Amino acid sequence: MATHSTPRHFTALLKTTPTNLTRRLHTNTRPHSLPDLACHPFFTPNHHPPSGCLGQVRTFSRSASPLPHNHTNFFASGAKTAWISRPIGAGSARGLATDTPAAAASSTGVKQSGKMGQKNEMKLRCTEFDHSGSVKTTAGEFLKSELCAHHGLQPRDLRKIDTHLLNQMPAILVRSEAILVNLAHIRALIKADLVVLFDSYGSTDSYNQSIFVYDLQERLRLSGAKAGGLPFEFRALEAIFISVISSLQSEMEVLDSLVTRLLAELEERIEPQQLKELLQYTKKLSKFEKDVLSIRGAITEVLEQDEDLAAMYLTAKKSGAPRDSSDHEEIELLLETYLKQVEEIANTATTLLANMRSTEEISNIILDANRNALLLFELKLAMGMLGVSGGALIASLFGMNLRSYMEENPYAFGIVSGGAIAVVGITFWVSLRKMRRLVRMMVC
Repeated sequence: MATHSTPRHFTALLKTTPTNLTRRLHTNTRPHSLPDLACHPFFTPNHHPPSGCLGQVRTFSRSASPLPHNHTNFFASGAKTAWISRPIGAGSARGLATDTPAAAASSTGVKQSGKMGQKNEMKLRCTEFDHSGSVKTTAGEFLKSELCAHHGLQPRDLRKIDTHLLNQMPAILVRSEAILVNLAHIRALIKADLVVLFDSYGSTDSYNQSIFVYDLQERLRLSGAKAGGLPFEFRALEAIFISVISSLQSEMEVLDSLVTRLLAELEERIEPQQLKELLQYTKKLSKFEKDVLSIRGAITEVLEQDEDLAAMYLTAKKSGAPRDSSDHEEIELLLETYLKQVEEIANTATTLLANMRSTEEISNIILDANRNALLLFELKLAMGMLGVSGGALIASLFGMNLRSYMEENPYAFGIVSGGAIAVVGITFWVSLRKMRRLVRMMVC
Protein backbone atom coordinates (compact mmCIF):
# COMPACT_ATOMS: atom_id res chain seq x y z
CA MET A 1 0.00 0.00 0.00
CA ALA A 2 1.31 3.44 -0.87
CA THR A 3 2.22 5.69 2.07
CA HIS A 4 1.01 9.30 1.96
CA SER A 5 2.57 12.09 4.04
CA THR A 6 0.10 14.59 5.48
CA PRO A 7 0.89 18.20 4.45
CA ARG A 8 1.14 20.88 7.10
CA HIS A 9 -1.74 22.82 5.60
CA PHE A 10 -3.97 19.75 5.82
CA THR A 11 -2.84 18.99 9.41
CA ALA A 12 -3.85 22.49 10.42
CA LEU A 13 -7.18 22.11 8.65
CA LEU A 14 -7.97 18.89 10.55
CA LYS A 15 -7.88 20.77 13.85
CA THR A 16 -10.67 23.09 12.79
CA THR A 17 -14.40 22.38 12.88
CA PRO A 18 -16.06 20.77 9.85
CA THR A 19 -17.94 23.96 8.97
CA ASN A 20 -14.81 26.12 9.08
CA LEU A 21 -12.92 23.46 7.17
CA THR A 22 -15.41 23.62 4.33
CA ARG A 23 -15.40 27.37 4.26
CA ARG A 24 -11.59 27.52 4.17
CA LEU A 25 -11.43 24.98 1.39
CA HIS A 26 -13.75 27.09 -0.79
CA THR A 27 -12.43 30.57 -0.02
CA ASN A 28 -8.91 30.74 1.36
CA THR A 29 -7.25 27.77 -0.24
CA ARG A 30 -5.53 28.31 -3.59
CA PRO A 31 -5.19 25.39 -6.00
CA HIS A 32 -1.39 25.29 -5.53
CA SER A 33 -1.49 25.52 -1.69
CA LEU A 34 -2.54 21.92 -1.10
CA PRO A 35 -1.03 19.96 -3.96
CA ASP A 36 -1.57 16.50 -2.52
CA LEU A 37 -4.96 17.03 -0.81
CA ALA A 38 -6.99 15.84 -3.74
CA CYS A 39 -5.29 12.46 -3.77
CA HIS A 40 -5.07 12.01 -0.02
CA PRO A 41 -7.04 9.08 1.52
CA PHE A 42 -9.13 11.58 3.51
CA PHE A 43 -11.59 13.83 1.73
CA THR A 44 -14.00 16.56 2.70
CA PRO A 45 -17.50 17.55 1.50
CA ASN A 46 -17.86 19.52 -1.72
CA HIS A 47 -14.32 18.59 -2.79
CA HIS A 48 -14.04 16.89 -6.17
CA PRO A 49 -10.82 14.88 -6.58
CA PRO A 50 -9.35 14.19 -9.97
CA SER A 51 -9.98 10.93 -11.76
CA GLY A 52 -6.67 9.34 -10.79
CA CYS A 53 -7.11 9.53 -7.02
CA LEU A 54 -6.85 6.46 -4.81
CA GLY A 55 -10.07 7.15 -2.97
CA GLN A 56 -12.35 6.47 -5.95
CA VAL A 57 -14.91 8.88 -4.67
CA ARG A 58 -17.86 9.22 -6.99
CA THR A 59 -19.74 12.40 -6.01
CA PHE A 60 -20.75 14.40 -3.09
CA SER A 61 -23.81 16.60 -3.35
CA ARG A 62 -24.91 19.21 -0.93
CA SER A 63 -28.53 20.16 -0.82
CA ALA A 64 -29.24 23.80 -1.26
CA SER A 65 -30.72 24.71 2.04
CA PRO A 66 -30.16 27.65 4.35
CA LEU A 67 -30.18 25.28 7.31
CA PRO A 68 -26.81 24.14 8.75
CA HIS A 69 -25.36 20.77 7.77
CA ASN A 70 -23.19 18.29 9.63
CA HIS A 71 -20.25 17.13 7.51
CA THR A 72 -18.49 13.86 8.06
CA ASN A 73 -15.20 12.56 6.73
CA PHE A 74 -15.48 9.04 5.31
CA PHE A 75 -12.85 6.78 3.85
CA ALA A 76 -13.67 3.65 1.89
CA SER A 77 -10.88 1.98 -0.01
CA GLY A 78 -11.99 0.31 -3.20
CA ALA A 79 -15.63 1.32 -2.67
CA LYS A 80 -18.11 3.26 -4.76
CA THR A 81 -19.65 5.77 -2.40
CA ALA A 82 -22.56 8.17 -2.83
CA TRP A 83 -23.34 10.85 -0.25
CA ILE A 84 -26.88 12.02 0.34
CA SER A 85 -27.25 15.19 2.34
CA ARG A 86 -30.52 16.46 3.78
CA PRO A 87 -31.23 19.41 6.05
CA ILE A 88 -30.97 18.53 9.72
CA GLY A 89 -33.79 20.86 10.54
CA ALA A 90 -36.19 18.78 8.48
CA GLY A 91 -35.71 15.93 10.95
CA SER A 92 -33.71 13.72 8.63
CA ALA A 93 -30.16 12.44 8.99
CA ARG A 94 -27.41 12.20 6.43
CA GLY A 95 -27.44 8.86 4.63
CA LEU A 96 -24.60 6.89 3.13
CA ALA A 97 -25.21 4.41 0.31
CA THR A 98 -22.36 2.04 -0.39
CA ASP A 99 -21.90 -0.39 -3.20
CA THR A 100 -18.93 -2.38 -1.98
CA PRO A 101 -17.84 -5.92 -3.00
CA ALA A 102 -18.18 -6.99 0.63
CA ALA A 103 -21.80 -5.85 0.73
CA ALA A 104 -22.58 -7.61 -2.52
CA ALA A 105 -20.92 -10.77 -1.24
CA SER A 106 -22.93 -10.46 1.96
CA SER A 107 -26.20 -10.23 0.05
CA THR A 108 -25.24 -13.16 -2.15
CA GLY A 109 -24.20 -15.16 0.94
CA VAL A 110 -27.61 -14.67 2.52
CA LYS A 111 -29.34 -15.97 -0.60
CA GLN A 112 -26.95 -18.90 -0.86
CA SER A 113 -27.37 -19.72 2.83
CA GLY A 114 -31.12 -19.81 2.33
CA LYS A 115 -30.71 -22.21 -0.56
CA MET A 116 -28.23 -24.31 1.40
CA GLY A 117 -30.58 -24.43 4.39
CA GLN A 118 -33.33 -25.65 2.12
CA LYS A 119 -30.95 -28.16 0.56
CA ASN A 120 -29.66 -29.41 3.92
CA GLU A 121 -33.16 -29.88 5.32
CA MET A 122 -33.76 -33.51 6.23
CA LYS A 123 -35.75 -35.52 3.71
CA LEU A 124 -37.95 -38.51 4.40
CA ARG A 125 -38.29 -41.37 1.93
CA CYS A 126 -41.76 -42.83 1.71
CA THR A 127 -44.21 -44.81 -0.42
CA GLU A 128 -47.80 -43.66 -0.92
CA PHE A 129 -50.90 -45.84 -1.42
CA ASP A 130 -54.15 -44.37 -2.66
CA HIS A 131 -57.71 -45.31 -1.64
CA SER A 132 -57.72 -48.36 -3.96
CA GLY A 133 -54.46 -49.79 -2.62
CA SER A 134 -52.44 -48.86 -5.69
CA VAL A 135 -48.97 -47.47 -5.28
CA LYS A 136 -49.07 -43.74 -5.90
CA THR A 137 -45.40 -42.92 -5.18
CA THR A 138 -42.54 -45.37 -4.74
CA ALA A 139 -39.55 -44.39 -2.59
CA GLY A 140 -40.21 -40.70 -3.06
CA GLU A 141 -38.17 -38.22 -1.06
CA PHE A 142 -40.00 -35.26 0.48
CA LEU A 143 -38.86 -32.41 2.68
CA LYS A 144 -40.31 -32.29 6.15
CA SER A 145 -41.75 -28.85 5.46
CA GLU A 146 -43.56 -30.20 2.41
CA LEU A 147 -45.04 -33.10 4.38
CA CYS A 148 -46.18 -30.77 7.16
CA ALA A 149 -47.83 -28.36 4.73
CA HIS A 150 -49.48 -31.09 2.65
CA HIS A 151 -50.86 -33.18 5.52
CA GLY A 152 -51.58 -30.48 8.10
CA LEU A 153 -48.92 -31.59 10.59
CA GLN A 154 -46.48 -29.87 12.91
CA PRO A 155 -42.71 -30.48 12.64
CA ARG A 156 -42.74 -32.08 16.09
CA ASP A 157 -45.22 -34.68 14.84
CA LEU A 158 -42.78 -35.94 12.22
CA ARG A 159 -40.19 -36.70 14.89
CA LYS A 160 -42.29 -39.71 15.91
CA ILE A 161 -42.00 -41.23 12.44
CA ASP A 162 -38.56 -39.92 11.46
CA THR A 163 -36.68 -42.96 10.23
CA HIS A 164 -33.29 -41.30 10.83
CA LEU A 165 -33.82 -41.18 14.61
CA LEU A 166 -32.96 -44.32 16.55
CA ASN A 167 -34.44 -45.74 19.75
CA GLN A 168 -37.79 -44.04 19.34
CA MET A 169 -40.65 -45.01 21.61
CA PRO A 170 -43.70 -46.57 19.91
CA ALA A 171 -46.56 -44.13 19.54
CA ILE A 172 -49.95 -43.63 17.93
CA LEU A 173 -50.67 -39.94 17.38
CA VAL A 174 -54.13 -38.78 16.35
CA ARG A 175 -54.31 -35.45 14.51
CA SER A 176 -57.12 -33.58 12.83
CA GLU A 177 -56.46 -34.99 9.35
CA ALA A 178 -54.19 -37.97 9.91
CA ILE A 179 -53.07 -40.78 12.22
CA LEU A 180 -49.34 -41.19 12.81
CA VAL A 181 -48.22 -44.72 13.68
CA ASN A 182 -44.77 -45.79 14.91
CA LEU A 183 -44.90 -49.45 15.95
CA ALA A 184 -41.99 -51.90 15.66
CA HIS A 185 -40.73 -51.85 12.06
CA ILE A 186 -43.61 -49.74 10.69
CA ARG A 187 -43.79 -45.96 10.48
CA ALA A 188 -46.85 -44.78 8.64
CA LEU A 189 -49.19 -41.84 8.14
CA ILE A 190 -52.85 -42.74 7.61
CA LYS A 191 -55.43 -40.38 6.11
CA ALA A 192 -59.02 -40.85 4.97
CA ASP A 193 -57.94 -41.85 1.44
CA LEU A 194 -54.16 -42.16 1.60
CA VAL A 195 -51.51 -44.22 3.38
CA VAL A 196 -47.92 -42.97 3.51
CA LEU A 197 -45.44 -45.68 4.49
CA PHE A 198 -42.04 -44.32 5.52
CA ASP A 199 -38.99 -46.38 4.70
CA SER A 200 -36.79 -47.33 7.65
CA TYR A 201 -33.14 -46.62 6.87
CA GLY A 202 -30.89 -49.48 7.95
CA SER A 203 -33.79 -51.81 8.79
CA THR A 204 -33.07 -55.55 8.61
CA ASP A 205 -36.72 -56.59 8.79
CA SER A 206 -37.33 -56.46 5.03
CA TYR A 207 -39.23 -59.76 4.95
CA ASN A 208 -41.92 -58.57 7.35
CA GLN A 209 -42.15 -55.24 5.52
CA SER A 210 -42.70 -56.99 2.20
CA ILE A 211 -45.47 -59.13 3.67
CA PHE A 212 -47.00 -56.04 5.27
CA VAL A 213 -47.08 -54.13 1.98
CA TYR A 214 -48.81 -57.03 0.24
CA ASP A 215 -51.38 -57.43 3.03
CA LEU A 216 -51.96 -53.67 3.15
CA GLN A 217 -52.73 -53.50 -0.55
CA GLU A 218 -55.13 -56.43 -0.29
CA ARG A 219 -57.02 -54.85 2.60
CA LEU A 220 -57.18 -51.42 1.01
CA ARG A 221 -58.71 -52.90 -2.14
CA LEU A 222 -61.62 -54.29 -0.11
CA SER A 223 -64.71 -52.17 0.34
CA GLY A 224 -68.21 -52.42 1.69
CA ALA A 225 -69.26 -55.77 3.15
CA LYS A 226 -66.00 -57.44 2.15
CA ALA A 227 -64.13 -55.08 4.45
CA GLY A 228 -66.45 -55.83 7.36
CA GLY A 229 -67.87 -52.32 7.28
CA LEU A 230 -64.56 -50.81 8.33
CA PRO A 231 -63.56 -47.47 6.82
CA PHE A 232 -60.33 -46.94 4.92
CA GLU A 233 -58.25 -45.76 7.89
CA PHE A 234 -59.29 -48.69 10.10
CA ARG A 235 -58.37 -51.22 7.42
CA ALA A 236 -54.92 -49.67 7.13
CA LEU A 237 -54.55 -49.60 10.91
CA GLU A 238 -55.58 -53.25 11.18
CA ALA A 239 -52.99 -54.25 8.57
CA ILE A 240 -50.35 -52.48 10.64
CA PHE A 241 -51.39 -54.27 13.84
CA ILE A 242 -51.39 -57.66 12.11
CA SER A 243 -47.88 -57.11 10.75
CA VAL A 244 -46.54 -55.88 14.09
CA ILE A 245 -48.03 -58.75 16.09
CA SER A 246 -46.87 -61.33 13.54
CA SER A 247 -43.35 -59.96 13.79
CA LEU A 248 -43.46 -60.06 17.59
CA GLN A 249 -44.79 -63.60 17.63
CA SER A 250 -42.10 -64.81 15.23
CA GLU A 251 -39.35 -63.25 17.30
CA MET A 252 -40.90 -64.66 20.48
CA GLU A 253 -40.98 -68.19 19.06
CA VAL A 254 -37.31 -68.03 18.07
CA LEU A 255 -36.23 -66.75 21.48
CA ASP A 256 -38.42 -69.30 23.25
CA SER A 257 -36.86 -72.25 21.41
CA LEU A 258 -33.30 -71.04 21.99
CA VAL A 259 -33.80 -70.23 25.65
CA THR A 260 -35.64 -73.49 26.40
CA ARG A 261 -32.81 -75.53 24.87
CA LEU A 262 -30.20 -73.57 26.85
CA LEU A 263 -32.06 -73.99 30.15
CA ALA A 264 -32.30 -77.74 29.60
CA GLU A 265 -28.53 -77.92 29.04
CA LEU A 266 -27.85 -75.89 32.17
CA GLU A 267 -29.85 -78.37 34.25
CA GLU A 268 -27.45 -81.14 33.26
CA ARG A 269 -24.13 -79.33 33.46
CA ILE A 270 -22.85 -75.82 33.91
CA GLU A 271 -20.13 -74.61 31.56
CA PRO A 272 -18.70 -71.12 30.95
CA GLN A 273 -19.88 -71.03 27.32
CA GLN A 274 -23.44 -71.78 28.35
CA LEU A 275 -23.32 -69.01 30.93
CA LYS A 276 -22.19 -66.57 28.24
CA GLU A 277 -25.10 -67.61 26.03
CA LEU A 278 -27.45 -67.23 28.96
CA LEU A 279 -26.22 -63.65 29.45
CA GLN A 280 -26.73 -62.81 25.77
CA TYR A 281 -30.23 -64.28 25.65
CA THR A 282 -31.13 -62.44 28.84
CA LYS A 283 -30.19 -59.12 27.24
CA LYS A 284 -32.10 -59.90 24.04
CA LEU A 285 -35.18 -61.05 25.90
CA SER A 286 -35.09 -58.01 28.19
CA LYS A 287 -34.97 -55.69 25.17
CA PHE A 288 -37.77 -57.63 23.50
CA GLU A 289 -39.93 -57.39 26.62
CA LYS A 290 -39.29 -53.65 26.80
CA ASP A 291 -40.37 -53.20 23.16
CA VAL A 292 -43.55 -55.22 23.66
CA LEU A 293 -44.46 -53.30 26.80
CA SER A 294 -43.85 -50.02 24.95
CA ILE A 295 -46.25 -51.08 22.18
CA ARG A 296 -48.80 -52.09 24.79
CA GLY A 297 -48.40 -48.69 26.46
CA ALA A 298 -48.94 -46.86 23.15
CA ILE A 299 -52.22 -48.74 22.48
CA THR A 300 -53.40 -48.30 26.07
CA GLU A 301 -52.72 -44.56 25.91
CA VAL A 302 -55.01 -44.18 22.89
CA LEU A 303 -57.74 -46.32 24.49
CA GLU A 304 -57.79 -44.04 27.52
CA GLN A 305 -58.58 -40.94 25.43
CA ASP A 306 -62.18 -40.81 24.16
CA GLU A 307 -61.46 -37.70 22.09
CA ASP A 308 -58.63 -39.42 20.23
CA LEU A 309 -60.77 -42.51 19.58
CA ALA A 310 -63.52 -40.37 18.07
CA ALA A 311 -61.00 -38.34 16.05
CA MET A 312 -59.68 -41.53 14.42
CA TYR A 313 -62.83 -41.69 12.26
CA LEU A 314 -61.17 -39.74 9.45
CA THR A 315 -63.60 -40.83 6.72
CA ALA A 316 -66.61 -39.66 8.71
CA LYS A 317 -64.88 -36.38 9.47
CA LYS A 318 -64.04 -35.85 5.80
CA SER A 319 -67.66 -36.51 4.77
CA GLY A 320 -68.84 -33.81 7.19
CA ALA A 321 -70.25 -36.12 9.89
CA PRO A 322 -67.65 -36.30 12.69
CA ARG A 323 -68.21 -38.77 15.50
CA ASP A 324 -69.12 -37.77 19.02
CA SER A 325 -66.52 -38.32 21.74
CA SER A 326 -68.58 -41.22 23.13
CA ASP A 327 -69.29 -42.91 19.77
CA HIS A 328 -66.18 -44.99 19.05
CA GLU A 329 -67.18 -48.62 19.52
CA GLU A 330 -65.59 -50.01 16.32
CA ILE A 331 -62.13 -48.60 16.85
CA GLU A 332 -62.24 -49.44 20.55
CA LEU A 333 -63.00 -53.10 19.82
CA LEU A 334 -60.27 -53.16 17.19
CA LEU A 335 -57.63 -51.77 19.55
CA GLU A 336 -58.69 -53.98 22.46
CA THR A 337 -58.45 -57.11 20.29
CA TYR A 338 -54.87 -56.48 19.33
CA LEU A 339 -54.03 -55.18 22.78
CA LYS A 340 -54.88 -58.60 24.22
CA GLN A 341 -52.57 -60.29 21.73
CA VAL A 342 -49.77 -57.92 22.63
CA GLU A 343 -50.35 -58.63 26.32
CA GLU A 344 -50.16 -62.39 25.66
CA ILE A 345 -46.77 -61.94 23.99
CA ALA A 346 -45.64 -59.72 26.84
CA ASN A 347 -46.71 -62.32 29.42
CA THR A 348 -44.86 -65.06 27.54
CA ALA A 349 -41.71 -62.95 27.44
CA THR A 350 -42.04 -62.11 31.13
CA THR A 351 -42.49 -65.78 32.06
CA LEU A 352 -39.54 -66.88 29.97
CA LEU A 353 -37.38 -64.11 31.40
CA ALA A 354 -38.37 -65.14 34.93
CA ASN A 355 -37.33 -68.74 34.16
CA MET A 356 -34.00 -67.50 32.88
CA ARG A 357 -33.40 -65.47 35.99
CA SER A 358 -34.37 -68.39 38.21
CA THR A 359 -31.98 -70.66 36.31
CA GLU A 360 -29.30 -68.03 36.60
CA GLU A 361 -29.81 -67.80 40.35
CA ILE A 362 -29.72 -71.58 40.74
CA SER A 363 -26.57 -71.73 38.63
CA ASN A 364 -24.99 -69.10 40.85
CA ILE A 365 -25.95 -71.14 43.93
CA ILE A 366 -24.40 -74.29 42.46
CA LEU A 367 -21.26 -72.40 41.53
CA ASP A 368 -21.08 -70.93 45.02
CA ALA A 369 -21.42 -74.40 46.53
CA ASN A 370 -18.64 -75.71 44.33
CA ARG A 371 -16.53 -72.73 45.26
CA ASN A 372 -17.16 -73.36 48.95
CA ALA A 373 -16.22 -77.02 48.54
CA LEU A 374 -12.94 -75.99 46.98
CA LEU A 375 -12.32 -73.58 49.83
CA LEU A 376 -13.02 -76.31 52.39
CA PHE A 377 -10.68 -78.69 50.63
CA GLU A 378 -8.00 -76.02 50.58
CA LEU A 379 -8.59 -75.39 54.29
CA LYS A 380 -8.33 -79.10 55.12
CA LEU A 381 -5.14 -79.32 53.13
CA ALA A 382 -3.76 -76.37 55.07
CA MET A 383 -4.68 -78.05 58.38
CA GLY A 384 -2.92 -81.27 57.27
CA MET A 385 0.17 -79.29 56.39
CA LEU A 386 0.03 -77.71 59.83
CA GLY A 387 0.10 -81.14 61.48
CA VAL A 388 2.90 -82.36 59.23
CA SER A 389 4.91 -79.25 60.06
CA GLY A 390 4.50 -80.11 63.79
CA GLY A 391 5.95 -83.60 63.21
CA ALA A 392 8.74 -82.10 61.08
CA LEU A 393 9.61 -79.86 64.00
CA ILE A 394 10.37 -82.90 66.16
CA ALA A 395 12.48 -84.45 63.42
CA SER A 396 14.40 -81.22 62.98
CA LEU A 397 15.20 -81.13 66.71
CA PHE A 398 16.80 -84.59 66.54
CA GLY A 399 18.63 -83.63 63.37
CA MET A 400 20.87 -81.14 65.11
CA ASN A 401 24.49 -82.19 65.71
CA LEU A 402 24.05 -82.24 69.47
CA ARG A 403 24.25 -85.11 71.86
CA SER A 404 20.82 -86.22 73.11
CA TYR A 405 21.93 -89.38 75.00
CA MET A 406 19.33 -91.35 73.03
CA GLU A 407 21.60 -92.55 70.28
CA GLU A 408 22.26 -95.90 71.99
CA ASN A 409 18.63 -96.49 73.05
CA PRO A 410 17.07 -99.20 70.83
CA TYR A 411 13.51 -97.87 71.35
CA ALA A 412 14.29 -94.20 70.78
CA PHE A 413 13.44 -94.23 67.05
CA GLY A 414 10.04 -95.81 67.59
CA ILE A 415 9.14 -93.52 70.44
CA VAL A 416 10.13 -90.36 68.55
CA SER A 417 8.41 -91.46 65.35
CA GLY A 418 5.22 -92.40 67.19
CA GLY A 419 5.24 -89.10 69.04
CA ALA A 420 5.67 -87.14 65.79
CA ILE A 421 2.75 -88.99 64.15
CA ALA A 422 0.63 -88.40 67.21
CA VAL A 423 1.38 -84.68 67.06
CA VAL A 424 0.40 -84.58 63.40
CA GLY A 425 -2.90 -86.43 64.02
CA ILE A 426 -3.87 -84.41 67.08
CA THR A 427 -3.14 -81.10 65.31
CA PHE A 428 -5.22 -82.06 62.28
CA TRP A 429 -8.13 -83.36 64.42
CA VAL A 430 -8.28 -80.23 66.54
CA SER A 431 -8.18 -77.93 63.47
CA LEU A 432 -10.86 -79.95 61.68
CA ARG A 433 -13.16 -79.84 64.71
CA LYS A 434 -12.69 -76.13 65.03
CA MET A 435 -13.48 -75.63 61.31
CA ARG A 436 -16.70 -77.67 61.52
CA ARG A 437 -17.82 -75.68 64.51
CA LEU A 438 -17.27 -72.43 62.63
CA VAL A 439 -19.12 -73.74 59.57
CA ARG A 440 -22.03 -74.82 61.75
CA MET A 441 -22.15 -71.37 63.32
CA MET A 442 -22.20 -69.67 59.86
CA VAL A 443 -25.02 -71.91 58.62
CA CYS A 444 -27.15 -71.29 61.65
